[in-house]
Amino acid sequence: MMARVILGGLLGGLAMWFVGFIFWGTPLSLLALSNAGDAQSVAVQAALAQNLGPGGTGAYAIPWPGTAAGTAAYGQGPVALVLFNASGFANPDMSALVGGLVLGIVCTLLLAVGLRMAGEASLGRRLTLVAIFAVAITAYSQIGQPIFNHAPWGYFIYLWISEIVGWIAAGAIIAKLLPAAAPVASQQL
Repeated sequence: MMARVILGGLLGGLAMWFVGFIFWGTPLSLLALSNAGDAQSVAVQAALAQNLGPGGTGAYAIPWPGTAAGTAAYGQGPVALVLFNASGFANPDMSALVGGLVLGIVCTLLLAVGLRMAGEASLGRRLTLVAIFAVAITAYSQIGQPIFNHAPWGYFIYLWISEIVGWIAAGAIIAKLLPAAAPVASQQL
């Protein structure tokens, strides 16, 4: 039984990684991103290097709302949450692909253990359980960003859909590998 859980977690992790690659490692990802243009991008990059570079890698609220002046500026806009990496990295970053695969496998191993603990339900019930949790958990964490932080809706809806598809793909593989419930004997009247 444990071998099926581990195999399901490993194969589910590969499926989740593959779905993530389709959504984020191909030109399909451009649907989620806004393009400022080359000249504007270079100008913003130079401003980031000059103004955030000394502070190093981090998540910067622009303007900083922790002061009276920052709070006033925040209320007037524009505002940004800048996820800043001072050193840059290759695009695509192969270490991120490997790290993402490892993370996907760890997460889907946990999913496989959870589905196993849920008992020997039917394939349909296990898939329904995965879908409900995938939608609920990812909705709060991803759709919550535009709600709580006024982040761009398009990006986070795309991210949300990519995560739901990844979790359901992984869950389908895991659910298929786990033993199904024993058939219920029909009662004779």
